[in-house]
Amino acid sequence: MCALIPPKPHKSYEELVNLLENRGMIIPNKARAKRKLSQIGYYRLSGFWYPCREFNNAQNGKITRKDTFQKDVNFNDIITLYLFDKKLRLLMMDAIERIEIHIRSIIAHEIGQYNPLSYESVSFVDPKKLNWTDKNGRTRNFWNEWTQNHLDRIQKSREECIVHHINNGKAMPFWVVVEAWDFGTMSKYYENLRSNYQYRICQGLNIPKPYILRQWLHEINILRNRCAHHSRIWNKSFRNPLPVFNDKYFNNLNLDRKALKRMYGMICILWFLVEKIGPKSDWLNSIKDLIESKPSIDSCPNTAMGFSNNDGFPN
Repeated sequence: MCALIPPKPHKSYEELVNLLENRGMIIPNKARAKRKLSQIGYYRLSGFWYPCREFNNAQNGKITRKDTFQKDVNFNDIITLYLFDKKLRLLMMDAIERIEIHIRSIIAHEIGQYNPLSYESVSFVDPKKLNWTDKNGRTRNFWNEWTQNHLDRIQKSREECIVHHINNGKAMPFWVVVEAWDFGTMSKYYENLRSNYQYRICQGLNIPKPYILRQWLHEINILRNRCAHHSRIWNKSFRNPLPVFNDKYFNNLNLDRKALKRMYGMICILWFLVEKIGPKSDWLNSIKDLIESKPSIDSCPNTAMGFSNNDGFPN
C-alpha cells in the first residue's frame, strides 16, 4: 500500500486570515473574518470561494486552479454567498417536505385500497426488481433490501401513531406506516412498484410517465440529503438532466440542458409539484426574492445555477 500524503499543517484562525489575504482576498475586518472562520470553518467556506481562485493554464485539456484569488474577491461577499446558500437550502427543504408528505399520502391511498397491509406484499413489486446483478456482479433483491430498511425505520420510529400500534399489538395499515418513512424509503418503494401502480400515482400529480417521477424523486432525495447535512447547493450540478415533458408549464419555461442539470431546473420542477399541492403557495415568490438578494460576485454568476443570464429570476 502506498504511503498517504501527509495532511496540511494546522493553522490558527489568525494564520488562516493572513493566508487568505496573502493570496489576494480582500479582508475588510480581520476580527470578523477570524470569528466567521471559527463559526463556519475554513474548509467549509473554501467551497464557496473556490470559483474565485485564478486559473492555471490548461494542461492536457484539464483546467486547474491556483491558490491565489481573482481581482476584487471580498471575504464579506463570500460570507453573504454562504448565507444565501443557507436560505436556499431552507426553502428547498420547505418544498421537499410538502412534496414528501403529499406523495406518501398518494402512495398509501392508491396502494392501501387493495389491502391495508399491501406494503408487505411482493405482488405489487416489479418482478425485475426481485433478482438482478449489479455492476459488481452481486445478486441483489431490491424488495428484500427495501423491506429491511422499512422494518428498521418502523423499529426506530418514535411517532406516536407507530408506537401506539406496536404497544397495543395492532397491525399497522399503510396510512400509518408511511409516517415512519423518509424520502428515500418512499422513493425506493415507488421505484419498486409495477408500472400500472406507478401510473396511478403519477396521475395524481399530472405526470404522464412513471420514469419522470422516478428520476425526479431520485434527484430530489439527493438534494434533500445535501440540505439535511448543510452541504452547499447553489451551484451544484446533477449527474443527469432532469426530465420534463410536453406541457404548457414546461413549454413556456423552455428549459435547456444546462438549466435541467442545475438548481434553476430543480426549482422549476419543485414548483410544478408544490403548486399542485398548494395553488396559493408563496414559495416561488420567496425563491425569486432570494435570488434577487444573491451577492454580485463576478466568478459566482447566476448562470452557475442554470439561469440563461445574470438578470435575476426569469418572469
